[in-house]
Formats: sequence, C-alpha cells, structure tokens
Amino acid sequence: MKTSDKGITLIKHFEGLHDGDLNEIGLQPKLCPAGVWTVGYGRALKDNKGRFVRGDVSIEKLRQMFPQFMDITEKQAEAYLIEDLRRFEWVVNNKVYTDLQQYEFDALVSHTYNTGGSSTLFSLVNKRDSKRIEKWMKTTYITANGVYLRGLFNRRVAEWVLFSENRLTL
Repeated sequence: MKTSDKGITLIKHFEGLHDGDLNEIGLQPKLCPAGVWTVGYGRALKDNKGRFVRGDVSIEKLRQMFPQFMDITEKQAEAYLIEDLRRFEWVVNNKVYTDLQQYEFDALVSHTYNTGGSSTLFSLVNKRDSKRIEKWMKTTYITANGVYLRGLFNRRVAEWVLFSENRLTL
C-alpha cells in the first residue's frame, strides 16, 4: 500500500514545514523537540554512519555536512517527504500481516514516520486488539527526552482517530 492524500495531510500537519533561520532565504534545518536536526517536513538528518545528527552539532558543522539542506524550497521539502514515506510504507507493509483499510495504513505510516516504528504496535495491529491499540497509541511515544509534549499526544490521538474512525482531526 501507499500513503493516501489523507495520510500525507496528517503527517504534514504534525511535522509542519519549518524554517530554522528566518534571516536566510529558503528553509533551513532546525532542532526537533527530541534534539535531532530536521529539515522540511521532519526529515531527520543522519551522518555518514546512519546516526541521527543531534543538537550538539553546530550550524557551521551542519553546513559542511549537508550543504544541500541549507536553503531548500517548499517543493523540495515535499519531494523529500514523499521520498521518506517510501521507507516507512515499506516498514508498515512488512510488519503488518493482517489486511488494513487505507485509513489504518495511513495512521500507521504517520506513526512510523514520527517514531521509526514499534514492534509492539505492529503486534497489536496484527492481533486486531482495538482496545489495547487505542490505549497504547494514546500513552506511548508522547514524550521527547523524558518530557511530555502535548503536540505528540495530539498527534497520537489524531492517528488513533484516523486508524479507528477514518476521520482526520487536525
């Protein structure tokens, strides 16, 4: 399956299109609440060893490492999002063995895009355990660095509503 427009809308809403430096033309990287440098719609920047680039890296070092991300356009941000979605769609397609409705798939891709995926969540989905899925989605992955974030909670609730009711609540 592929993410529908509804799923992309959900991801775009919660990731947001951010600009790390309003004094420069284009969109620059910024730190997400978890302390990872991101660009566009939440594309996490990784070093040449595949590790997330965290806040301890200076903006000057970031410029050296990722010159291509220092002034992207909205169109480029959208292209990066679509490119990144393929990886997270692959994860959901390969971890969930039960048949999914499009809206369920979209919610799971949004969750996986934000968290990297969860074997616990995939297991609950494969068991079709709705009550435990709801509780898990509303209580897990709602913090960054040990701090509760209302935005993450709101995202988890929106993902649950999409997953269970086929309804976007932005």
